[in-house]
Amino acid sequence: MKITTLMENTPRADCYAAEHGLSLFIETKTKNILFDSGPSEAFADNAEKLGVDLGKTDIAILSHGHYDHSGGLLRFLQLNDKAPVYMQKDAFEAHFNNQMKDIGVDPSLQKSDRIVFTDGQRKLAEGITLFTCNGEKLIRPIETNGMTVKRDGVLLPEDFRHEQYLLIEEEGRRYLFSGCSHKGIINITNWFRPDVLVGGFHFMGVSLDEAGKAFLSEAAETLCAFDTVYYTGHCTGVEQYEFMKQLMGDRLHYISSGSVVEV
Repeated sequence: MKITTLMENTPRADCYAAEHGLSLFIETKTKNILFDSGPSEAFADNAEKLGVDLGKTDIAILSHGHYDHSGGLLRFLQLNDKAPVYMQKDAFEAHFNNQMKDIGVDPSLQKSDRIVFTDGQRKLAEGITLFTCNGEKLIRPIETNGMTVKRDGVLLPEDFRHEQYLLIEEEGRRYLFSGCSHKGIINITNWFRPDVLVGGFHFMGVSLDEAGKAFLSEAAETLCAFDTVYYTGHCTGVEQYEFMKQLMGDRLHYISSGSVVEV
């Protein structure tokens, strides 16, 4: 399986655009999958530089209803005239960060007849399945980080029910893709026990003071207890990644705009 990072906060080289967001192009033995589209059209410019033909995408997936993962979808729909875009049915709810900034999906996307809404579990092809995991048992509480959702006109603490995860099973191995892991990276790893997990940990807000280092150390130890190799970036935070890398070694790797990984 080949995984090309079309957008991430940091560039592998100066020729690639880097923005706060995530976009991955996944090539399995049978399907080409676009997993998120970053915050703008720039993911498509990186794709062209990397020799990735977005027109050959078979399946597009939105991991959750935030702009930094959905901002390039209109451009994608212009470049590709066939691939359905799978998103959880609540992705278009109004989502806000801890400063009440709107961080939701462009509502104009609702006009597209290519959008396919999902909920629960959805098999997309042989060995390719989406999961929302709403209602699954938590071994760690979900941290809202001050984010809220407007539901029936009322602001509520975010529950991230709009988040979904892509599981690819190929040649006896399990590959899991998560955008920001808002439901908790430890919860998600525990639910799936994948061989490889690709996605953000959402640790960027963890300070590197004594308490923060203790938190990251405990997370690193817990993640290493699973038989999983992790590829992360975006909302994990560079400094937080570097601290955890010292503890996790070859079990943890960073992906940047322009990086290509074969797993």
